[in-house]
Amino acid sequence: MPTVMRGGVHRALTVVAALTLAPVAAHADAAPGPGEGRLIGSGALATVKEHLRALQAVANIHHGTRAAGTLGHEASRDYVAAKLRAAGYQVTIQPFEFPFYQERSTALMERVTPAHKVYAPTPPDGSSLGEFATMSYSGRGDVVAALQNVDVMLPPGPTPNTSTSGCEAADFAGFKPGNIALLQRGTCTFLVKARNAQAAGAVAAIIFNEGQPDRTATPQGNLGEPVSIPVVGASFAVGQELAAGATVHLRTDTISEVRTTSNVIADSPWGNPNKVVMSGAHLDSVLAGPGINDNGSGSAALLAVAEALGKIPTRNKLRFAWWSAEELGLLGSTYYVDHLTPARRSKIKLYLNYDMVASPNYALKIYDGDDSDATGAPAGPPGSAEIEKLFEHYYDLLGQGHNGTDFDGRSDYGPFIAAGIASGGLFTGAEDIKTAEEAALFGGTAGQPYDACYHKACDTAMNINDRALALNTGAIAAAALVYAFKPTLPGPTAATETAAITAIADPGAELRGRIKR
Repeated sequence: MPTVMRGGVHRALTVVAALTLAPVAAHADAAPGPGEGRLIGSGALATVKEHLRALQAVANIHHGTRAAGTLGHEASRDYVAAKLRAAGYQVTIQPFEFPFYQERSTALMERVTPAHKVYAPTPPDGSSLGEFATMSYSGRGDVVAALQNVDVMLPPGPTPNTSTSGCEAADFAGFKPGNIALLQRGTCTFLVKARNAQAAGAVAAIIFNEGQPDRTATPQGNLGEPVSIPVVGASFAVGQELAAGATVHLRTDTISEVRTTSNVIADSPWGNPNKVVMSGAHLDSVLAGPGINDNGSGSAALLAVAEALGKIPTRNKLRFAWWSAEELGLLGSTYYVDHLTPARRSKIKLYLNYDMVASPNYALKIYDGDDSDATGAPAGPPGSAEIEKLFEHYYDLLGQGHNGTDFDGRSDYGPFIAAGIASGGLFTGAEDIKTAEEAALFGGTAGQPYDACYHKACDTAMNINDRALALNTGAIAAAALVYAFKPTLPGPTAATETAAITAIADPGAELRGRIKR
């Protein structure tokens, strides 16, 4: 190894040894003593907490949110990019367009004639299900008009997806422009029905559920892209009632438009550009809250690790990403992967994902790269099993329990797996319920969500478990170091990671030659 590379290893070990002090301290009693408290509160964890406080301050200034398409997200992006530039990275801001939607206040639907009746709404936060609900990407409007049935099937067919109401332009033959279209759920998408109604001159559309068993409640539909007229879903009972003839007052208060947001991509100046080690975390929150655990935690931990390693020469090139619009369907990471040329895609040897790494009632979950849990999705692409084993070895060295979590497609590893790139990462749980076995392994409360503030306004800087944050910051640093210097990256010919992980736990061992030079 050239002198500069050998020096880089030594410097990296010093940095990561400091970063991994936090998990060693955190492995102590859940209520650390004064000395341990000072250790946990120092170094990397202190840096991560500083970043979390900054993201909270951004949300406080920008109406309590850092969602994609808002000023809160733009300020978060600028904060991360500035820190990365100062750490020596080449930073790329990657803009892309996406459909932005927000329901600003609760909708109103009332029958004006033949007899006045107000229908129970579903509030914007979805905290209760009413007799109707505004569909995502509905237009804004306040209209009073006669309803006109569009090819509705009453009574409903014997099986779901029988009704073709509104699926073809021909269904609107004889439709009177200025009326509200009454449509029935069925064989085509909500968007097709809404677009056809809009093209026929409808001033609004009500799409009621189809009517078979388990298909009667109010559908909380997602149109997928903006439309200009109000569109709501209604229960089958409401639709059946309105189909007898009515004049309806319908009001929706939404923003539904195409906006621009951005990913942040940071490349180290060091390392082999044909062997890229990529790590990512989504930076956006939901509109309902500041998103400090989801996913300020992953974003802040990744940023602290990137800062620590930014000026250290490495064997392989490190690339870090902070994705936008993950909460809307992995839009940022999908855009990035879809716009890679085949040559650039082939250079990314692995992807590590960090989403929600400090849940208050946490479990330490490692993505199941080899499908050893035999749950849900199959194993990840070749190399994913080796990534899972690396994280397992790291926690095992600390005597820290861990369990697996399925590649269920809910975070930004999804597009990388679809592209055949070895993937892995860490997760501490969202809205699902902690089991008794997990409570015995990690502490906390069985029968309660991992994060009771998931996608809520209470996901603030107070919604962070410092022990989980410290443990996972150390794990993120360990993985970055191992893969930054490993001659053979995960894949069909990857060697065991045990020696490399042992070197992190014992930096002196590295100096004695445990990592090949």
